Amino acid sequence: MSRSVWKGPFVDGYLLNKAEAARASTRNEIIKIWSRRSTILPQFVGLTFGVYNGKKFLPVQVTENMVGHKFGEFSPTRTFTGHAADKKAKRG
Repeated sequence: MSRSVWKGPFVDGYLLNKAEAARASTRNEIIKIWSRRSTILPQFVGLTFGVYNGKKFLPVQVTENMVGHKFGEFSPTRTFTGHAADKKAKRG
């Protein structure tokens, strides 16, 4: 279920402040964020965010195609190591 249109997209307040500060400084540094639930806005295009996945910050370069999605979609929290049955079949 999505958020209602009249409320607008959800973005944590501190995230907007960090993005504006990064645009003003014109330095290409990674903005560390913990808010995986925040929506990517058009103001974020061209910036690089370090999205925390529970273990480390994964760099996410925001492009125009990402607008409207959530930051968490681009920072996976689980790594697939394969199935145990596949490993047995390869050995034999």
